[in-house]
Amino acid sequence: MDLSVWQILGISLGLGLLVGLQREWSKAEGAGIRTYPMITVFGTVCAMLAERFGGGILLGGIIALGAMMVVMKIMMNINLPSSEHPHAGPTTGIAALLMYAVGAMLAMGSIVPAMAIGGGVAVLLQWKQPLHGFVKRIGNDDMQAIFRLVLLAMVVLPVLPDKNYGPYGVLNPSHIWMMVVLIVGISVGSYLVARFMGAKAGSLLGGFLGGLISSTATTISYARRSKTAPGTSSLAAMVIMIASSIVFIRVTFEIAVVAPGVLPYILPQFSVMFLFMALIAAVAWFFSRSSGKELPEAEDPSDLGAAVAFGALYALVLVAVAAAKEYFGDQGLYVVAALSGLTDMDAITLSTARLIEAERIEADTGWRMMMLGALSNILFKAGAVAVLGERKLFVSIALLFGLSLAGGAALLWLWPYVG
Repeated sequence: MDLSVWQILGISLGLGLLVGLQREWSKAEGAGIRTYPMITVFGTVCAMLAERFGGGILLGGIIALGAMMVVMKIMMNINLPSSEHPHAGPTTGIAALLMYAVGAMLAMGSIVPAMAIGGGVAVLLQWKQPLHGFVKRIGNDDMQAIFRLVLLAMVVLPVLPDKNYGPYGVLNPSHIWMMVVLIVGISVGSYLVARFMGAKAGSLLGGFLGGLISSTATTISYARRSKTAPGTSSLAAMVIMIASSIVFIRVTFEIAVVAPGVLPYILPQFSVMFLFMALIAAVAWFFSRSSGKELPEAEDPSDLGAAVAFGALYALVLVAVAAAKEYFGDQGLYVVAALSGLTDMDAITLSTARLIEAERIEADTGWRMMMLGALSNILFKAGAVAVLGERKLFVSIALLFGLSLAGGAALLWLWPYVG
């Protein structure tokens, strides 16, 4: 099975969904969130078939598509009730064309891709109501978040050079921006889930999504709310604790994406720390479960200024770690990790994973740097609660985070060094 075929088809489907989402959300007449993916995949399949059967296949596909769109426009301009023209829309016609092309793919031996495309067409046709309902629920802020992510991932990233620059040769613009896209992508995806779940999410899921979006932002949001609604302090403490626990799942996923070879060196330690903090969060949930307060609405995490700031911080951490390693040894690395982890754990985690993968630092030193950055971030969030939150919330967080910091310190102290 040729992986490149799947990559091309996946990109084709994704681009079609993206354009279809925008056209339907803007209430443009004609093709929408189901039709554009089919049109795009149809063009891709025709081009694949043309490589074997000649360019006439591609030309025929263009002519058929153009004719169908003209007929659709004519039907839409006839001033009759839409119920009298059940086939006026392009979806059925496009589906027929695409399935014709799928049949040709089967004849040329591309059985598995053809089965996947045929199944995908069936799903798109069946999911008419859910997809249209999804588009109707999207607000302007949600669309802005989606297309800011598109800007970062599909406009800026492809044009950045994939070369190393700067001091110590650690600054690669493409790699740095890829980290920005990864972080914003996780945050935006979690934000959209949180927005659509709304009050139905419940405190447990709210804490989980808060950890995926940004545990620091979640902490600040709940701390501020506790000032005006002191009755939410127990709920706030529990959600903040869950979000701070989920951070370890989030960064483990990030490492698995950007440096999978590093994962075995950090997974046991991060799993232990996550389970320990999850146990503390479970205790906090037990004491706050009677709270019926609603969760605050999630805030859009796709701000372009914040994305650029994260990219700059990530680059700065890369250079600082390389310099600390050269001039101060491991002790200097730990200082950099503690300072950079104060406001953002992602930067020190991703930069350290990259440096471990490049064999610039030892894996044993690297995971300790990441853990130190995580503990530093917990300390920073406790300070934010002390400044912004209600006193009862701070007392709860001081206890919960105090236990977490003690557990993390014990892990750093007791975990054996390798090699």
